Amino acid sequence: MKIFDRVYINGKWIDPHGSEYADVTNASTEDVIGRVRLGDETDAHHAVCAARAAFDHWSQTTPGQRAEWIAKIAQGLEARAAEVAQLVSDEVGTPIGWSQFAQTGAAIGHFAVAAQLLGSFEFAETVGNSEVLREPIGVVACITPWNYPLTLIAAKVAPALAAGCTVVLKPSEVAPLTAYLLAEVIHEAGLPAGVFNMVPGFGPVVGEALVSHPEVDMVSFTGSTGAGRRVTELAAQTVKRVALELGGKSAAIILDDADFATAVPGAINACFLNNGQTCFAHTRMLVPKARMEEVKKIAAQVVGGMKVGSPLNEQTQIGPVISALQRQRVRDYIRKGLEEGAELVSGGPDAPAGLERGFFVKPTVFANVTSKMTIAREEIFGPVLSILAYEDEDDAVRIANDSVYGLSGAVWSAGVERAKRVARRLRTGQVDINGAPFNLLAPFGGYKQSGNGREFGKYGLEEYLEYKAVQLPVQ
Repeated sequence: MKIFDRVYINGKWIDPHGSEYADVTNASTEDVIGRVRLGDETDAHHAVCAARAAFDHWSQTTPGQRAEWIAKIAQGLEARAAEVAQLVSDEVGTPIGWSQFAQTGAAIGHFAVAAQLLGSFEFAETVGNSEVLREPIGVVACITPWNYPLTLIAAKVAPALAAGCTVVLKPSEVAPLTAYLLAEVIHEAGLPAGVFNMVPGFGPVVGEALVSHPEVDMVSFTGSTGAGRRVTELAAQTVKRVALELGGKSAAIILDDADFATAVPGAINACFLNNGQTCFAHTRMLVPKARMEEVKKIAAQVVGGMKVGSPLNEQTQIGPVISALQRQRVRDYIRKGLEEGAELVSGGPDAPAGLERGFFVKPTVFANVTSKMTIAREEIFGPVLSILAYEDEDDAVRIANDSVYGLSGAVWSAGVERAKRVARRLRTGQVDINGAPFNLLAPFGGYKQSGNGREFGKYGLEEYLEYKAVQLPVQ
């Protein structure tokens, strides 16, 4: 069992002021695999003070110097990639193949991209008689969730450091082990003291202390929409910049000319990523009303054949959800779907056969779901798909946009131009065409209650910068 009883502040591992511990549980076995001593408000304050003291020097380093340090961090993570993948599969339940790709490779990629961008990013330009500068905003509080614990940390910390900001990280206390690994890598890379600090703790304690702190200039938060509202409320008291990446209820529209044999399995896989514990999962599948029976048969065959089990088995497609609480939450939603009249195509609320131990949920598909049903409106965060019928293209767009969320989505069609036309009508931050791959250089973020601001690539870097206009005498 891994025991971490210190926090990382000002370049040192120190005893926290807080005395509470949080257990880290293996999602497959329910065994405790780690224990973390949590920080409190005092620790948060000390971390912010260290970041503030380090900011003047770090913000004046050259982009080339920052790129060297960030590249070292990427290399350090690369050297421990197998360890990262194993930790995330244990903590979160992510199948090992997806853990290697999205939980590990993407995290390394964010640091590598940030270092690369610094070679060409323009921090100054001339506009008329002004020199327009782009300067780091200051001390950034990064508050991250448990579902992609290291990847979402990297998506914030890498561009913040690249911009010249200093950072205080509060990782999720539910899945904190890879955050400690990152702190170890950063320490070994020789990053100047105070530039990166880490204090694990509960959101209402450490998180709120950071968001409320007058010396924090910006908060970057990923989590639930409810928690995002609380962050915004507290940050408003000191007029901080806030970047939020929140919930989603994304729709995959399968148009009538699509190849259904490809589109339906593709949309199912996009729903069940990371066992459904993905904010941008395509949890609503929209299909032509006349093709519903065909879609149901394909979905039943695909989901019925999915291997559910240990995430460390390379053949596993669906692992456990992260906790007993999450398992109960997902099963309650499945029961709610049945109560409200949705048609069960595959799965159900009972434990998968032979997997009574571990936080396993049957991959579940409902058909003939309506937009008024709870399972079509609320974020479930588990392997549950709702299939809704539409009359025509306009109706499909209407249903897709009938949500308080707007994080992601998809369009499947034989014609890419037709799919692009539909994609432009969707009120969402990303749209995949025919299962196109994720792009770490493209902006990631949402419309409506899915948040504000953007991450990834140069767009993520820009979030951490302020504009300054220096007016020069006219000759």
